[in-house]
Amino acid sequence: MSETSPVIPGPPPPEVPAGTAGQIIAWAFWDWGSAAFNTVVVTFIFSAYLTTSGVIGDLTEGQAATRLSIAVSIAGVLIAIFAPVAGQRADAFGKRRRSVGMWTAAVVLCSAGLFFVKPDPSYFLLGLILYAGGLIFFEFSEVSYNSMLRQISTPETVGRVSGFGWAMGYFGGIVLLVIAYFGFIAGDGDTRGLFGVPSDEGFNIRLVAIFAAVWFAVFAIPVLIKIPEKAPDPNASKMSLAQSYRILFADIKYLFNTNRNTLYFLFASAVFRDGMSYIFTVAAILAVSIFDVPVADVLIFGIAANVVSAIGALAAGRLDDTVGPKKVIVWSLTGILISGSILLALSGPTSFWVMGLVLTLFVGPAQSASRTFLARLIATGDEGKMFGLYATTGRAVAFLAPALFALGTGITDNQRVGGYGIMLVIAVGLLMLLRVKAPEMAKVS
Repeated sequence: MSETSPVIPGPPPPEVPAGTAGQIIAWAFWDWGSAAFNTVVVTFIFSAYLTTSGVIGDLTEGQAATRLSIAVSIAGVLIAIFAPVAGQRADAFGKRRRSVGMWTAAVVLCSAGLFFVKPDPSYFLLGLILYAGGLIFFEFSEVSYNSMLRQISTPETVGRVSGFGWAMGYFGGIVLLVIAYFGFIAGDGDTRGLFGVPSDEGFNIRLVAIFAAVWFAVFAIPVLIKIPEKAPDPNASKMSLAQSYRILFADIKYLFNTNRNTLYFLFASAVFRDGMSYIFTVAAILAVSIFDVPVADVLIFGIAANVVSAIGALAAGRLDDTVGPKKVIVWSLTGILISGSILLALSGPTSFWVMGLVLTLFVGPAQSASRTFLARLIATGDEGKMFGLYATTGRAVAFLAPALFALGTGITDNQRVGGYGIMLVIAVGLLMLLRVKAPEMAKVS
């Protein structure tokens, strides 16, 4: 790849070979395994441990949460800076599979390291570093992992394959949450769960971090065995890191001048993905504080939400290949806006369960179709760089939903108003998407 001749995204060639069933299953098992980090560390278990247990010392829970947010923000900046070049270089040097393995191993180590974060203030900084480091390494691994989608699918099947991967991730989260809750967390007293794990010094929670690390490591192995490595660019050996950035900026400039549709999609998806992501960030907070859902039931809701999201992702995968990803995303975002707005106007645990699950039905399809939308736009060989930009644009606007939620809640002292702020972000993303031209769909013979 030369600095003066960037590879520009375009419709994928029709001759892209299909992956075998074994390759598709192996690829999807990485999604299944990654639920260990997304579900246990980021969403339901360890983020709460870092902000509510003895590890925060004299800090209030709000202060601890603020420090965690700062750590996440720093991680986001680093991801935005390095993710595109990391994906670009993995593709250029023919190390896409190796990149997935290396960064996945780093996530596993960060997850396992959380075991050493005891409920003592002296461990708080270590917890933040491991948490933020895991986020960075996970994004890097996901860039090359998403790039593999084009290696195992055709233009006719990319939607179904992507939906299958997302569904596997949700189902993996379900199984993991069930094992973690009933095996390590449920109950009271000195020992917890069916395994009778001691709860002293948060040992049962910290042991879940080890379990999650092993889970991810085991289920990441198939993709490293079954998916062939991408052939390297013959000019890659001459490409320095500085040259990688010059190539990246040249490609962005060329895109702006010749193929703005792809840039429009990257920024539109960044906005609505930020809104969808933050829904899950505040879901547990709103469930307890507004809808009076018992804390113990929030984890059960998480299990149910993963089931519903998986069903939605599987169903939408076939629609994606039939009507196209843009329609799937538009329908899904509209469903989120309607169900989310109704939910915020209601009260009580029953309302949260019913409308919350309706909302999650649309999240999986929007996430999966967003990935396939980009996969249908980019040229073969350029996946790593473009999925790196996909990660970067997402991080570049990641302040929108948190800022509007905080602004609405702060001004009115009403978290429902903050929730409508998140809906506004999704609505803006939807409006931006409407001006994006849908990718050309392959004709199924």
